[in-house]
Amino acid sequence: MNDSPRRSPNPGAGKGSKPNANAGQGGKPYRRPKKDPVRILAFEALRAVDERDAYANLVLPPLLRKAREGGTFDTRDAALATELVYGTLRRQGTYDAIIAACIDRPLREVDPPVLDVLALGAHQLLGTRIPTHAAVSASVELARVVLGDGRAKFVNAVLRKISANDLDGWLEKVAPSYEDDAEDHLAVVYSHPRWVVSALWDSLGGGRAGIEDLLEADNERPEVTLVARPGRSTTDELLDVLGEDGGLPGRWSPYAVRMAEGGEPGALDAVRDGRAGVQDEGSQLVAAALANAPLEGRDERWLDGCAGPGGKAALLAALAAGRGAALLASEKQPHRARLVERALAGNPGPYQVIAADGTRPPWLPGSFDRVLVDVPCSGLGALRRRPEARWRRRPEDLEGFAPLQRGLLREALSAVRIGGVVGYATCSPHLAETRIVVDDVLKGRGGDAEPIEAEWIDVRPLMPGVAGLGEGPDVQLWPHLHGTDAMYLALLRRTA
Repeated sequence: MNDSPRRSPNPGAGKGSKPNANAGQGGKPYRRPKKDPVRILAFEALRAVDERDAYANLVLPPLLRKAREGGTFDTRDAALATELVYGTLRRQGTYDAIIAACIDRPLREVDPPVLDVLALGAHQLLGTRIPTHAAVSASVELARVVLGDGRAKFVNAVLRKISANDLDGWLEKVAPSYEDDAEDHLAVVYSHPRWVVSALWDSLGGGRAGIEDLLEADNERPEVTLVARPGRSTTDELLDVLGEDGGLPGRWSPYAVRMAEGGEPGALDAVRDGRAGVQDEGSQLVAAALANAPLEGRDERWLDGCAGPGGKAALLAALAAGRGAALLASEKQPHRARLVERALAGNPGPYQVIAADGTRPPWLPGSFDRVLVDVPCSGLGALRRRPEARWRRRPEDLEGFAPLQRGLLREALSAVRIGGVVGYATCSPHLAETRIVVDDVLKGRGGDAEPIEAEWIDVRPLMPGVAGLGEGPDVQLWPHLHGTDAMYLALLRRTA
């Protein structure tokens, strides 16, 4: 499967003539296209993702807020727009393969805006319960508004071909058989680049069922999970506010509450005040495991060495405050450091936020008792939340992250005192970003690095009740097994 069929578009392909305001085909009067605010907004979001490399989870909320404030959207409109954007992005690879089978030119020769309209139409036809005639007519009207009548005819012709089969029927046509090429079959059926399928399969191990469950979980809408920050709010408080139909306790974290679909976290006083926040349960488990790791002697100074945007730092600060410890939250990028400051505002215990490079730290070696580094990574563990990331990442990106990840872990181990604990975390299950990084740092592999004397701590007892954590001592969480992002955590105790 071509992992980037949309690259190198021909700007002239697929263009049509502009509408004539005085006459239509066959002498019929020209009819102005009907403007559908929901589909226009979804199209605008997809264009921002494509043109500016924006992320849908950052682009969509302000667009929805503006539409609500303008009185053009209600709750149902917002829900449909959200489904159209995220559904189209998650299934882009599958829809591209189907669109390619319905046109007579390479996909890269079709204008990107035309492809976005076609993908939106394909999702309505194949991924929603919208009736076929409504999906086609609404998409053609959208094309008339944003592309012009000429290209709207092209959209109409392609979508009518797509409507001839359901999704299963199309997959039989466009996906190679599992027996002939298992990875390419999974790539088309579950809409992931082939290299990502291969990498996830290597990390997960096992047979066909497990990888299919994981890829399918990547295409599902994640729950909104809240964190009640200890000493500032409680899960009981959040559940009382949400009511029986609005929230459920978390599956694993003692600080988690799961919101019902359609819930608005920003409407809760506790979230607006910073006493609670939105945080994946896997991230909560990582912070809690570091905080609860056994430690002898002093336990007064904690460090979050890659603190942006502040979710783990806020939970760590609350946990540290409950023990009389202080947290230093360090983030290299100043704008992300400001996000950390906002997340920690109001924390009852002592804390400090600084903008600093964790590979060239301003603190002295051996300064801290507990250190967390949630390192920059490919983000392959959060594809449910950022589905467009799967199409942007390339295998060579991992080579770019590797020196930074190793440097941050080496400096974290230097920053902790002998007997102190370091947590190495990443939102990726890729072996090159997880266990291999830790092994390389401990054994001094790569460049002029010296081996570091530290011992593994078994993470599994520090995540009580969580099933399917493997053989340890490190832990990999999975969307399909735990309902979390695919967070990785290794805990290390400095021994010399």
